[in-house]
Amino acid sequence: MTREDLQKKADEIRWYHTMDLGLGVVTSGVDDTATRLSRMAFPADFSGKRVLDVGTWDGFFAFEAERRGAADVLATDSHVWKHNDWWTGRRGFDLARSALRSRVRSLDIDVMDISPESVGGTFDVVLFLGILYHLKHPLLALERISHVAHHLLIVETVVDNLLVPWPSLAFYPERELNNDASNWFAPNILAAVDLLHTAGFPHVAVVYRTSWPRRLARTLFLRLTSRQPFLRGLGRDRVTLHASKRQPFNR
Repeated sequence: MTREDLQKKADEIRWYHTMDLGLGVVTSGVDDTATRLSRMAFPADFSGKRVLDVGTWDGFFAFEAERRGAADVLATDSHVWKHNDWWTGRRGFDLARSALRSRVRSLDIDVMDISPESVGGTFDVVLFLGILYHLKHPLLALERISHVAHHLLIVETVVDNLLVPWPSLAFYPERELNNDASNWFAPNILAAVDLLHTAGFPHVAVVYRTSWPRRLARTLFLRLTSRQPFLRGLGRDRVTLHASKRQPFNR
């Protein structure tokens, strides 16, 4: 398609990921996806690897794994793809896949239904990005994911209760996190590491967390602009963890 055709199609979609579709067309995603990618210690080379992207949404990270040489990539989603009234469903993923001439495969499946039988075996790398805090049963979900993660699991998530000096999970029965009723639990970092150990990953490393000065500055800003309680803001962050069943994994 021409640049004008691609731009017109892209403008009809409400994007979450910000990504380059080629021909000079960049999606107007609400997420600063490039910055998020820079915080993930994403392996530089996926050559020969099978990759599973759970909760792929518009597919940025699935396409990035393919771009870095993955032999096979399966992108899965269910919640976002089925709610066309929220984020135009899977139209973003389908347009990006077409524009990028990608061979990434797709499967509409809920996280809790993932198993080696349902997704076609195990994967060298599983991406679990921005998913954990949306789950009512986070440990059970991680155990399901463990069954299909042959080697490396990359988890990016909200963490909370960071001022609590023991493993702890914050519970959001209504809209306490980001005014979003689909958010349920967020662990602190100690709990996140323990959850991954319990789910079957003996090696867990925190590869990104916000520095204290930046967290403090962000908390003060939110306190002034949205009147967020100071301690609540200071106790929240986003982190990335790498969990593996065997080491090392070449980055």
